[in-house]
Formats: sequence, structure tokens, C-alpha cells
Amino acid sequence: MPEFINMADDIDDLLDEVEEKYVKKKIVATKSDNVTHHKGYHQKVRSKEDDDLDAAIDDIIGGTEDLAPIRSDRSCSHSSATRQQSSSLRKSLHKRCNPVYLGGSAITPGVSNVMTERSCDQLRCTACDFRVVSYDNQRWDSSCDYLFFRNNVPDFQRLCVNLKRKQGSRAYACQCSWRSIASLTNIVDEDLKWVCGKHPT
Repeated sequence: MPEFINMADDIDDLLDEVEEKYVKKKIVATKSDNVTHHKGYHQKVRSKEDDDLDAAIDDIIGGTEDLAPIRSDRSCSHSSATRQQSSSLRKSLHKRCNPVYLGGSAITPGVSNVMTERSCDQLRCTACDFRVVSYDNQRWDSSCDYLFFRNNVPDFQRLCVNLKRKQGSRAYACQCSWRSIASLTNIVDEDLKWVCGKHPT
């Protein structure tokens, strides 16, 4: 994205230069100046200088055919409009759970909201900054401690030593916290620093 912004700045500078050089000159309405009149508007006929200018603009853009055409109307900055569109697109592509729930293996994972209660499967810990792993029909052994999770999350091969089979339960863990949950539980009740890390739609 920074390359696109720099390119947009270069194009803006080039358009300013063109405007100073060609547009601000007084256009004389004569045939020798290649100007035609049509219903009160001046329309300049393309010349070799225009073709050279187009070639220079193409060189700056560097063959990026997928860019939208740039308007010479400066009332709305093209780069800021593009940034607003891309940020709104990113926001619409991801959803967060509200409220955030944990749940056993019988609870459907996904995005939860007031109408649909689901266990969040995109949890992230704000304390250790790790993604929370979960395992269906498992629970953590009572011998688990902080160092075990700190050294082994997210490696399932190392974690499975302390996972015990329990139908309907789901084992959750990050590098600093762990829980075994059997029913739908609001994350606020568990005193955890886990948040929904956004669900792709």
C-alpha cells in the first residue's frame, strides 16, 4: 500500500506540472492553435506533445493496468478515496463475536452475536499475544501448569500428553491460560484475557 501512495503522490506532482505548463496558458481560439469550438466549450485536439505526456505518465505508472483511471478533477483526492474504500472493505470482510463465548464440543463454533450463541473459534490472548488453540472432546489433565503451556503451545504433539478424552468437552489454551469447558460459557465469567480475533466471512 505505501508504494501505491507514493505512486499517487508522483502522479499528483506530474498533474500539477502539466496543469502549470499547458492548462494555465491562455488558449487562443484560432485554427492555428488546434482548438475547436463546440457549444461554448473548448476542446483541444491531441498533438504530439500530448502523446509524449501520456507516454511519460505510463512510464511513471509502470504498467499497472489494474489501477483505476486518475481524474484531473482535484476536488477529491484519489489516494484518500482508495484508502477509505480498502479500509471499509477490510472491515466488511471480518466480523467479531459480541459477546464472546466458550463452549463444549456440542456447541457450534463460529461468530456469536445476541441472536446466535456460538463458541468463538478465533480467540486470541491479549496477555501473551498468541492464538488460542482448542481441541474437541478433550480436557486438560489436572497436572497442567503455566510452564507446560508456555513451552508447548501451539504444538499439538507436545500438548497431547496432557489431554484426556472427555466426550462433550473442549480444551482451550494459549501460552498463559487454559480451560476445559463443557457448556456454553461467557468469556467474562472465566476471567480470561481472550478476545475474538475476527472471523473471515
